[in-house]
Amino acid sequence: MKKFLTAIFAMASASCALAQETPTSPLEISGSVDTYFKYDFAKQPNIGTSFASDHNSVSLGMIDLVLKKKTGKASFVGELSFGPRGQTQSILDASDDGSSFHIQNLYVNYDFTDQFSMTAGYMGTFIGYEVISPVGNFNYSTSYLFTNGPFQNAGIKATYKFSDKVSLMAGLFNDWNVYTATRGVSSIGGQLMVSPVEGWTAYLNVLSGAGGGGYGTIADLTTAYQITDKFKLGLNAANYDINDDAGGYAGAALYPQYSFTDAVALGLRGEYFKYKNVGGIEGEKYTSVTLTANIKSGGLTFIPEVRLDHSGTKPFAKENGMAAPNAGQFSLAAVYAF
Repeated sequence: MKKFLTAIFAMASASCALAQETPTSPLEISGSVDTYFKYDFAKQPNIGTSFASDHNSVSLGMIDLVLKKKTGKASFVGELSFGPRGQTQSILDASDDGSSFHIQNLYVNYDFTDQFSMTAGYMGTFIGYEVISPVGNFNYSTSYLFTNGPFQNAGIKATYKFSDKVSLMAGLFNDWNVYTATRGVSSIGGQLMVSPVEGWTAYLNVLSGAGGGGYGTIADLTTAYQITDKFKLGLNAANYDINDDAGGYAGAALYPQYSFTDAVALGLRGEYFKYKNVGGIEGEKYTSVTLTANIKSGGLTFIPEVRLDHSGTKPFAKENGMAAPNAGQFSLAAVYAF
Protein backbone atom coordinates (compact mmCIF):
# COMPACT_ATOMS: atom_id res chain seq x y z
CA MET A 1 0.00 0.00 0.00
CA LYS A 2 2.84 2.35 0.86
CA LYS A 3 4.46 1.76 -2.54
CA PHE A 4 1.10 2.29 -4.25
CA LEU A 5 0.52 5.61 -2.48
CA THR A 6 4.08 6.67 -3.27
CA ALA A 7 3.50 5.91 -6.96
CA ILE A 8 0.22 7.87 -6.99
CA PHE A 9 1.93 10.83 -5.33
CA ALA A 10 4.76 10.71 -7.87
CA MET A 11 2.34 10.69 -10.81
CA ALA A 12 0.33 13.57 -9.33
CA SER A 13 3.51 15.56 -8.76
CA ALA A 14 4.62 14.92 -12.35
CA SER A 15 1.21 15.95 -13.69
CA CYS A 16 1.29 19.13 -11.62
CA ALA A 17 4.77 19.97 -12.86
CA LEU A 18 3.72 19.31 -16.48
CA ALA A 19 0.66 21.53 -16.05
CA GLN A 20 2.87 24.32 -14.71
CA GLU A 21 5.18 23.98 -17.72
CA THR A 22 2.33 24.00 -20.28
CA PRO A 23 1.89 27.51 -21.68
CA THR A 24 -1.62 28.80 -21.08
CA SER A 25 -3.14 31.92 -22.59
CA PRO A 26 -5.65 34.00 -20.63
CA LEU A 27 -9.32 33.63 -21.49
CA GLU A 28 -10.06 36.13 -24.27
CA ILE A 29 -13.48 37.79 -24.38
CA SER A 30 -14.58 39.84 -27.37
CA GLY A 31 -17.73 40.53 -29.35
CA SER A 32 -20.07 43.21 -30.62
CA VAL A 33 -23.49 44.81 -30.37
CA ASP A 34 -25.44 46.37 -33.23
CA THR A 35 -28.66 48.20 -33.94
CA TYR A 36 -30.07 49.77 -37.10
CA PHE A 37 -32.75 51.89 -38.75
CA LYS A 38 -33.90 51.02 -42.27
CA TYR A 39 -36.32 52.74 -44.62
CA ASP A 40 -37.58 50.98 -47.76
CA PHE A 41 -38.32 53.46 -50.52
CA ALA A 42 -41.53 51.53 -51.37
CA LYS A 43 -42.50 51.61 -47.67
CA GLN A 44 -42.48 47.80 -47.40
CA PRO A 45 -39.79 45.10 -47.11
CA ASN A 46 -38.61 44.41 -50.64
CA ILE A 47 -35.03 43.16 -50.72
CA GLY A 48 -34.95 39.59 -49.49
CA THR A 49 -31.36 39.23 -48.34
CA SER A 50 -30.31 38.49 -44.77
CA PHE A 51 -30.63 40.88 -41.82
CA ALA A 52 -31.79 44.54 -41.67
CA SER A 53 -35.29 43.35 -42.54
CA ASP A 54 -37.49 45.81 -40.59
CA HIS A 55 -38.96 48.84 -42.40
CA ASN A 56 -39.09 52.24 -40.69
CA SER A 57 -38.00 50.88 -37.34
CA VAL A 58 -35.08 51.22 -34.95
CA SER A 59 -34.41 47.51 -34.55
CA LEU A 60 -32.06 45.06 -32.91
CA GLY A 61 -29.24 43.25 -34.60
CA MET A 62 -27.60 41.11 -31.93
CA ILE A 63 -25.16 41.00 -29.07
CA ASP A 64 -22.32 38.64 -29.90
CA LEU A 65 -19.98 37.14 -27.28
CA VAL A 66 -16.78 35.30 -28.23
CA LEU A 67 -14.65 33.24 -25.81
CA LYS A 68 -11.21 31.94 -26.74
CA LYS A 69 -8.50 30.13 -24.81
CA LYS A 70 -5.36 28.17 -25.62
CA THR A 71 -3.52 25.71 -23.39
CA GLY A 72 -0.40 24.25 -24.92
CA LYS A 73 -1.34 22.94 -28.34
CA ALA A 74 -5.08 22.79 -27.58
CA SER A 75 -7.54 25.66 -27.96
CA PHE A 76 -11.25 26.33 -28.17
CA VAL A 77 -13.59 29.00 -29.52
CA GLY A 78 -17.14 29.53 -28.30
CA GLU A 79 -19.34 32.25 -29.82
CA LEU A 80 -22.88 32.91 -28.66
CA SER A 81 -25.22 35.56 -30.04
CA PHE A 82 -28.53 36.97 -28.78
CA GLY A 83 -31.05 38.77 -30.96
CA PRO A 84 -32.78 38.23 -34.32
CA ARG A 85 -29.60 38.60 -36.43
CA GLY A 86 -27.95 35.91 -34.35
CA GLN A 87 -30.79 33.42 -34.08
CA THR A 88 -33.85 33.17 -36.31
CA GLN A 89 -32.06 34.89 -39.19
CA SER A 90 -28.95 32.71 -38.89
CA ILE A 91 -30.06 29.10 -38.32
CA LEU A 92 -32.54 26.81 -40.04
CA ASP A 93 -33.72 24.90 -36.95
CA ALA A 94 -34.32 27.90 -34.71
CA SER A 95 -36.70 27.02 -31.90
CA ASP A 96 -40.21 28.40 -31.55
CA ASP A 97 -40.11 28.63 -27.78
CA GLY A 98 -39.37 32.34 -27.68
CA SER A 99 -35.63 32.04 -27.12
CA SER A 100 -33.39 34.39 -29.02
CA PHE A 101 -29.89 32.98 -29.02
CA HIS A 102 -27.71 30.99 -31.34
CA ILE A 103 -24.31 29.29 -31.11
CA GLN A 104 -22.29 30.83 -33.94
CA ASN A 105 -19.13 28.83 -33.23
CA LEU A 106 -18.32 26.03 -30.81
CA TYR A 107 -15.19 24.08 -31.71
CA VAL A 108 -11.91 22.74 -30.40
CA ASN A 109 -8.56 22.78 -32.17
CA TYR A 110 -5.29 20.92 -31.70
CA ASP A 111 -1.96 21.97 -33.24
CA PHE A 112 -0.05 18.74 -33.82
CA THR A 113 2.84 20.77 -35.29
CA ASP A 114 3.41 24.36 -36.37
CA GLN A 115 2.15 23.30 -39.81
CA PHE A 116 -0.60 20.74 -39.11
CA SER A 117 -3.78 21.21 -37.05
CA MET A 118 -7.23 19.66 -36.72
CA THR A 119 -10.51 21.31 -35.75
CA ALA A 120 -13.86 19.75 -34.77
CA GLY A 121 -17.22 21.23 -33.86
CA TYR A 122 -19.68 23.82 -35.14
CA MET A 123 -17.89 26.43 -37.25
CA GLY A 124 -18.64 29.52 -39.28
CA THR A 125 -18.53 28.48 -42.92
CA PHE A 126 -15.37 28.77 -44.99
CA ILE A 127 -17.52 29.60 -48.04
CA GLY A 128 -17.98 33.19 -49.15
CA TYR A 129 -16.80 36.74 -48.49
CA GLU A 130 -19.34 38.01 -45.96
CA VAL A 131 -20.10 36.70 -42.45
CA ILE A 132 -22.89 36.85 -39.87
CA SER A 133 -21.13 39.24 -37.48
CA PRO A 134 -21.46 42.87 -38.65
CA VAL A 135 -17.91 43.50 -37.41
CA GLY A 136 -16.58 41.23 -40.15
CA ASN A 137 -18.37 43.07 -42.99
CA PHE A 138 -17.93 46.53 -44.49
CA ASN A 139 -21.54 46.66 -45.71
CA TYR A 140 -24.37 46.27 -43.20
CA SER A 141 -26.85 44.65 -45.58
CA THR A 142 -25.69 41.39 -47.12
CA SER A 143 -25.27 40.01 -50.62
CA TYR A 144 -27.45 37.45 -52.38
CA LEU A 145 -24.41 35.17 -52.42
CA PHE A 146 -24.18 35.32 -48.63
CA THR A 147 -27.88 34.74 -48.06
CA ASN A 148 -28.06 31.68 -50.32
CA GLY A 149 -24.83 30.02 -49.21
CA PRO A 150 -24.06 28.16 -45.98
CA PHE A 151 -23.71 30.10 -42.74
CA GLN A 152 -22.16 27.33 -40.63
CA ASN A 153 -20.62 23.91 -41.21
CA ALA A 154 -20.44 21.43 -38.35
CA GLY A 155 -17.76 18.80 -38.88
CA ILE A 156 -14.09 17.96 -38.58
CA LYS A 157 -11.32 19.41 -40.70
CA ALA A 158 -7.55 19.22 -41.04
CA THR A 159 -5.34 22.11 -42.16
CA TYR A 160 -1.75 21.94 -43.37
CA LYS A 161 0.23 25.15 -43.65
CA PHE A 162 2.95 24.73 -46.27
CA SER A 163 4.18 28.30 -45.69
CA ASP A 164 2.82 31.74 -44.84
CA LYS A 165 1.69 31.92 -48.47
CA VAL A 166 0.03 28.52 -49.01
CA SER A 167 -2.23 26.30 -46.89
CA LEU A 168 -4.71 23.50 -47.59
CA MET A 169 -7.78 22.42 -45.62
CA ALA A 170 -9.93 19.32 -46.08
CA GLY A 171 -12.85 18.11 -43.99
CA LEU A 172 -16.05 16.13 -43.48
CA PHE A 173 -19.20 18.07 -42.63
CA ASN A 174 -22.91 17.82 -41.79
CA ASP A 175 -25.56 19.54 -43.89
CA TRP A 176 -25.71 23.35 -43.69
CA ASN A 177 -26.56 25.50 -40.66
CA VAL A 178 -27.76 22.85 -38.21
CA TYR A 179 -26.38 21.77 -34.84
CA THR A 180 -27.21 18.12 -35.52
CA ALA A 181 -26.99 16.50 -38.97
CA THR A 182 -30.33 15.67 -40.58
CA ARG A 183 -28.70 13.57 -43.31
CA GLY A 184 -25.61 12.34 -41.48
CA VAL A 185 -22.02 13.41 -42.09
CA SER A 186 -22.86 13.93 -45.73
CA SER A 187 -20.47 16.54 -47.17
CA ILE A 188 -16.81 16.85 -48.03
CA GLY A 189 -15.09 20.18 -48.42
CA GLY A 190 -11.76 21.83 -48.93
CA GLN A 191 -10.02 25.17 -49.11
CA LEU A 192 -6.81 26.24 -50.82
CA MET A 193 -5.36 29.50 -49.51
CA VAL A 194 -2.69 31.36 -51.44
CA SER A 195 -1.11 34.74 -50.71
CA PRO A 196 1.05 35.46 -53.75
CA VAL A 197 2.12 38.97 -52.70
CA GLU A 198 1.89 41.05 -49.54
CA GLY A 199 -1.64 42.32 -49.03
CA TRP A 200 -3.28 39.86 -51.41
CA THR A 201 -4.97 36.67 -50.20
CA ALA A 202 -7.20 34.31 -52.18
CA TYR A 203 -9.28 31.32 -51.08
CA LEU A 204 -10.56 28.65 -53.45
CA ASN A 205 -13.35 26.73 -51.68
CA VAL A 206 -15.33 23.61 -52.60
CA LEU A 207 -18.16 21.95 -50.65
CA SER A 208 -20.04 18.93 -51.98
CA GLY A 209 -22.90 17.02 -50.37
CA ALA A 210 -26.12 17.85 -48.52
CA GLY A 211 -26.82 21.57 -48.68
CA GLY A 212 -29.50 24.22 -48.75
CA GLY A 213 -31.68 22.71 -51.49
CA GLY A 214 -30.57 19.08 -51.64
CA TYR A 215 -27.36 17.35 -52.62
CA GLY A 216 -25.01 19.42 -54.73
CA THR A 217 -21.64 21.10 -55.12
CA ILE A 218 -20.64 24.69 -54.50
CA ALA A 219 -17.38 26.18 -55.80
CA ASP A 220 -16.40 29.55 -54.39
CA LEU A 221 -13.61 32.08 -54.90
CA THR A 222 -13.01 34.69 -52.20
CA THR A 223 -10.15 37.15 -52.53
CA ALA A 224 -9.09 40.58 -51.27
CA TYR A 225 -6.14 42.76 -52.24
CA GLN A 226 -4.96 45.75 -50.21
CA ILE A 227 -3.61 47.54 -53.28
CA THR A 228 -2.51 50.66 -51.42
CA ASP A 229 -2.77 51.85 -47.82
CA LYS A 230 -6.06 53.49 -48.76
CA PHE A 231 -7.55 51.29 -51.50
CA LYS A 232 -8.76 47.70 -51.07
CA LEU A 233 -10.48 45.51 -53.65
CA GLY A 234 -12.44 42.34 -52.82
CA LEU A 235 -14.13 39.74 -54.98
CA ASN A 236 -16.51 36.86 -54.33
CA ALA A 237 -17.67 34.51 -57.10
CA ALA A 238 -19.57 31.27 -56.63
CA ASN A 239 -21.44 28.55 -58.50
CA TYR A 240 -23.81 26.10 -56.81
CA ASP A 241 -25.34 23.17 -58.71
CA ILE A 242 -27.92 20.94 -57.03
CA ASN A 243 -28.01 17.38 -58.34
CA ASP A 244 -30.61 16.25 -60.92
CA ASP A 245 -30.96 19.79 -62.30
CA ALA A 246 -32.85 20.81 -59.16
CA GLY A 247 -31.53 24.35 -59.10
CA GLY A 248 -28.74 26.25 -57.46
CA TYR A 249 -27.26 29.64 -58.21
CA ALA A 250 -24.32 31.53 -59.70
CA GLY A 251 -23.06 35.02 -59.05
CA ALA A 252 -20.26 37.44 -58.38
CA ALA A 253 -19.77 40.49 -56.19
CA LEU A 254 -17.06 43.16 -56.34
CA TYR A 255 -16.03 45.19 -53.26
CA PRO A 256 -13.92 48.32 -53.88
CA GLN A 257 -13.23 50.31 -50.69
CA TYR A 258 -11.33 53.55 -50.10
CA SER A 259 -10.16 54.88 -46.72
CA PHE A 260 -9.96 58.67 -46.61
CA THR A 261 -8.65 58.56 -43.04
CA ASP A 262 -8.35 55.94 -40.31
CA ALA A 263 -11.86 56.96 -39.24
CA VAL A 264 -13.70 57.41 -42.55
CA ALA A 265 -14.01 54.96 -45.44
CA LEU A 266 -16.35 54.55 -48.41
CA GLY A 267 -17.15 51.28 -50.15
CA LEU A 268 -19.24 49.96 -53.02
CA ARG A 269 -20.65 46.48 -53.51
CA GLY A 270 -21.75 45.60 -57.02
CA GLU A 271 -23.36 42.17 -57.40
CA TYR A 272 -24.83 39.99 -60.13
CA PHE A 273 -26.78 36.93 -58.96
CA LYS A 274 -28.90 34.32 -60.77
CA TYR A 275 -30.91 31.34 -59.55
CA LYS A 276 -30.48 28.28 -61.79
CA ASN A 277 -33.36 27.17 -64.03
CA VAL A 278 -35.54 24.36 -62.67
CA GLY A 279 -37.81 22.23 -64.85
CA GLY A 280 -37.78 24.68 -67.71
CA ILE A 281 -38.67 27.59 -65.42
CA GLU A 282 -36.07 30.33 -65.68
CA GLY A 283 -34.56 31.44 -62.42
CA GLU A 284 -34.66 35.06 -61.32
CA LYS A 285 -31.68 37.34 -61.95
CA TYR A 286 -30.65 40.25 -59.76
CA THR A 287 -28.22 43.12 -59.99
CA SER A 288 -27.49 45.13 -56.88
CA VAL A 289 -25.43 48.22 -56.06
CA THR A 290 -24.76 49.16 -52.44
CA LEU A 291 -22.95 52.34 -51.39
CA THR A 292 -21.71 52.20 -47.80
CA ALA A 293 -19.70 54.47 -45.50
CA ASN A 294 -17.88 53.44 -42.32
CA ILE A 295 -17.37 56.25 -39.78
CA LYS A 296 -15.43 55.11 -36.72
CA SER A 297 -14.88 56.46 -33.25
CA GLY A 298 -13.12 54.08 -30.90
CA GLY A 299 -14.99 50.79 -30.92
CA LEU A 300 -18.10 52.33 -32.48
CA THR A 301 -18.76 52.33 -36.24
CA PHE A 302 -21.63 54.21 -37.87
CA ILE A 303 -22.68 52.65 -41.18
CA PRO A 304 -24.93 54.76 -43.44
CA GLU A 305 -25.91 52.83 -46.58
CA VAL A 306 -27.98 53.17 -49.75
CA ARG A 307 -28.88 50.05 -51.72
CA LEU A 308 -30.54 49.73 -55.14
CA ASP A 309 -31.58 46.33 -56.58
CA HIS A 310 -32.96 45.42 -60.02
CA SER A 311 -34.55 42.34 -61.57
CA GLY A 312 -36.30 42.16 -64.93
CA THR A 313 -38.82 39.61 -63.62
CA LYS A 314 -40.33 42.27 -61.32
CA PRO A 315 -40.12 40.41 -58.00
CA PHE A 316 -40.35 43.65 -56.02
CA ALA A 317 -43.40 45.72 -55.10
CA LYS A 318 -44.28 49.37 -55.45
CA GLU A 319 -45.90 51.31 -52.64
CA ASN A 320 -49.32 50.52 -54.17
CA GLY A 321 -48.52 46.78 -54.25
CA MET A 322 -47.96 46.55 -58.01
CA ALA A 323 -45.00 44.51 -59.29
CA ALA A 324 -41.79 46.45 -59.88
CA PRO A 325 -38.37 45.72 -61.37
CA ASN A 326 -36.52 47.97 -58.91
CA ALA A 327 -36.21 48.27 -55.15
CA GLY A 328 -34.23 50.57 -52.90
CA GLN A 329 -33.55 51.18 -49.26
CA PHE A 330 -31.59 53.41 -46.88
CA SER A 331 -30.18 52.18 -43.60
CA LEU A 332 -28.14 53.57 -40.74
CA ALA A 333 -26.49 51.07 -38.42
CA ALA A 334 -24.41 51.44 -35.28
CA VAL A 335 -21.97 48.61 -34.50
CA TYR A 336 -19.81 48.51 -31.37
CA ALA A 337 -16.95 46.03 -31.22
CA PHE A 338 -15.22 45.13 -27.95
